[in-house]
Amino acid sequence: MKQDYWRLGAIEQAQAIRSRQASAREVTQSVLDRIADTNPRLNALTAVFPEQALVAADAADAAVERGEALGPLHGVPVTIKVNVDVAGQATTDAVAALKDNIAREDSPLVQSMRDAGAIIVGRNNAPAFSLRWFTDNSFHGRTLNPFDAGVTPGGSSGGAAAAIAMGMGAIAHGNDYGGSIRYPAWACGVVGLRTTVGRVPSYKASAPNRIISNQQMSVQGPLTRSVADARLALQVMSQGTPLDPQWVPAPLEYADSAQPTRVAVFTRWDQSPVDPSAVAAVRQAAEWLAKAGYEVEEAEPPHFAEVAAMQFHLVMNDMRRAGAAFMRTNGDDALRTVLEHYLALTPVWDRDQYLEALSRRFSILRDWALFLERYPVLLLPNSWERQFPIDDDQRSPERTAQILLAQSPLLSTAVLGLPGLSVPTGLVDGLPTGVQLVANRFREDRLLAAGEAIEQAAGFSALDYLAPGA
Repeated sequence: MKQDYWRLGAIEQAQAIRSRQASAREVTQSVLDRIADTNPRLNALTAVFPEQALVAADAADAAVERGEALGPLHGVPVTIKVNVDVAGQATTDAVAALKDNIAREDSPLVQSMRDAGAIIVGRNNAPAFSLRWFTDNSFHGRTLNPFDAGVTPGGSSGGAAAAIAMGMGAIAHGNDYGGSIRYPAWACGVVGLRTTVGRVPSYKASAPNRIISNQQMSVQGPLTRSVADARLALQVMSQGTPLDPQWVPAPLEYADSAQPTRVAVFTRWDQSPVDPSAVAAVRQAAEWLAKAGYEVEEAEPPHFAEVAAMQFHLVMNDMRRAGAAFMRTNGDDALRTVLEHYLALTPVWDRDQYLEALSRRFSILRDWALFLERYPVLLLPNSWERQFPIDDDQRSPERTAQILLAQSPLLSTAVLGLPGLSVPTGLVDGLPTGVQLVANRFREDRLLAAGEAIEQAAGFSALDYLAPGA
């Protein structure tokens, strides 16, 4: 009887292979069949590699037969976003101009996943240059939200989120500059972990130079269907390399990792409309955490609106200096439209203004560190609005400004380089709801522990709604 191994999480798949309850080929073939059944409709993956994946699966099975030491992801199918390097494949960044940008070597996190035994089955879609919260581009096409094709699956890791939600792999790689892991995870009802800057190496030989704001804010991380799988993926992805001089060999666990702690709950926002479902999800999660032993208290993080605006102003002024011209030339029409909206909304800073903003950022980060010392976990929405209608950022600069205000929970934490975890809590009117957890630098363990408490209480799985049945 054919088994639906694609339904299993990474931990379960690895255990089945390790214990010989299933072969890596069986698991991989099951995932490839699931991709063949679902990806033509959703377009979550831009490329699929059945032949290479099955060769790797056979090698994984041979290693089991030989009794070799097996990595934590041995035989587990995974997907990688199109904007990092996978040796021998094009790093397209979702633009046609880079279709021949063939990577000579794996990015470090990709190599770490291979070393752990993972099998790469496909590449996750993204918007052009990963600059939108909508996953669509003229080269690879549009990714649909599996819950509702009329709303965004999120961006820029929308392909990753849609793939994970539908069972097209157990772990999907994403990256987060201003919410690009957390927002798609929330939009598609899965778990998304934004790691601390310096936790997971960020490097690709095909484009080794990173602008200043990218160095300060952009991170790599996993999207999964469970918090436990996110923890495992973090363990694998966080292996060090001198290629990223920001990488820090910080512990993944501490003596107090699993202990309930004080939680700041933030739901007050008066600068744009707030959807009731966003507040309701946070309040429900706060109740669940309180029942799990956490001390829950209403509190607003310092300089919240200021630091959210700072993220966007730093990034866009940095892009004015380096990147915007290349994007205009090589991006698609949707990218050019939203880029012009972004630039129109951003004050032009000279050198001294930019340096003053960097100085102010450091002071705000200190205030947040003190806040997170008092409240080791911050609980807040991912976005103040529901999932945006597709192409909502194409309407006007005024609507784009509203979108930016709605995304302040994502932007404020990204600019400070902090970790964040998106955890689903259920469905409202057919669309996923969820919350975001934030902690101090290198305290992903706090997020994962609190996230598991919420996950257990919610009892939500995207597959229960997207692929019901045994």
